[in-house]
Amino acid sequence: MSQSTIRRVYADARTPPVQKRELWAWAGFDFANSGYTTVVITAIFSAYFVGSVAGNAEWATFAWTAALSVSYALVMLMAPLIGLYADAWARKKTLLFFTTLACGVGTAALWWCTPGEVALALVLIILTNTAFGTGENLIAAFLPELARDEGMGRLSGYGWALGYVGAVLLLGACLFWVQGATGRGSDVGTAVRETMLLTAVTLMLAAVPTFALLRERAPPSPRAFGALWAESLNRWRGLMGGASDLPQLSRFLLCIVAYQAGVGTVIAVAAIYAQQALGFTTAESIQLILVVNITAAVGAIAFGHLQDRIGHRNALALSLFGWLLAIGLLVFSEARPVVWLAANLAGVCMGASQSAGRALVGVMCPPNREAEVFGLWGLAVKASMILGPLAYGLISWLAGGEHSRALMFTGLFFVVGLALLFRVDVGLGRLQAREKAL
Repeated sequence: MSQSTIRRVYADARTPPVQKRELWAWAGFDFANSGYTTVVITAIFSAYFVGSVAGNAEWATFAWTAALSVSYALVMLMAPLIGLYADAWARKKTLLFFTTLACGVGTAALWWCTPGEVALALVLIILTNTAFGTGENLIAAFLPELARDEGMGRLSGYGWALGYVGAVLLLGACLFWVQGATGRGSDVGTAVRETMLLTAVTLMLAAVPTFALLRERAPPSPRAFGALWAESLNRWRGLMGGASDLPQLSRFLLCIVAYQAGVGTVIAVAAIYAQQALGFTTAESIQLILVVNITAAVGAIAFGHLQDRIGHRNALALSLFGWLLAIGLLVFSEARPVVWLAANLAGVCMGASQSAGRALVGVMCPPNREAEVFGLWGLAVKASMILGPLAYGLISWLAGGEHSRALMFTGLFFVVGLALLFRVDVGLGRLQAREKAL
């Protein structure tokens, strides 16, 4: 990370300058928590739930996506209040600690999810994914404190890239453990449950540098809980009501709901699609997702630099076009070379679109409103994660398990996202953010 990325002063001259080690500590949190979403939500436990815990029932994919939707709804409901509280009391780091702990402990408890334990598995997924999603909002809220406008793309990109590196390392270790199950006299199901323990330990240990080095720079402005509660309720006058005084940011949040519905669907059902629609084994699907995480890291870094040069909106649009191409290849061909090509193209676009979206929100965020605005960002992302995966699960269920139809429908989310993106004026959004600074 270059020195030009660093934001020297946050609020006033008394605020300590940002140290480069803090940038790494912030980005390193993505390294820590990415293992959860990759191993539990995307690559391993999702397919294990459908195939083993739920016994390949026709409703299994819908049950999985419904549980995820419940967790995202909880994050949405809590996001405005948590964001307002964290800003008022300067408690982003404290809240982040507790959400990380809850996610780690809940992930370890997935070890008890043997075949038939559907209710336990769904409850734990709701708990852990709610904690993960809330923590994701809180760590993102540090971004405007740490980076200048022209460096947010790079810093966000480094964070996503480190996240994918962490995912690759953990997923590689899980693949090694699953493949060696027979040699140890065990079985694949037991090995899968044991990877949940490994994921939990990795998450909590890798997050230690973040809590040790990252500083809370936003000055506290304590407010009564009743006032915060009343204001949080006002955020629900409309889905993006909290950004009503920032019209361009509000437009972009609606855009995020659309395209992230597609991204979230792919994340939620990747292993399920690979095994149920393409006939991949557990080991093969892990290998595919492992490689995809490598290309996602490349995409995050490459587009992190690119978006600072060609503009955040242009870079994001390019990644959404790439998503459409990848989905088209997967829908119309099951040939393994085409599947690998499409999957890795999706990986590049996944890193690019997520990094660019977070950075663009940071560019249009007023000072002293970081947790609030990134709470709304999280609200938009979680709304999309309800809409996309739930639609996929429902369509695949109604289609008798035909996943290609559900995936084709997913492509529409990216089309709508592109249409909404071209209505966003980033320059005007930056100006509105400066005018609305508290």
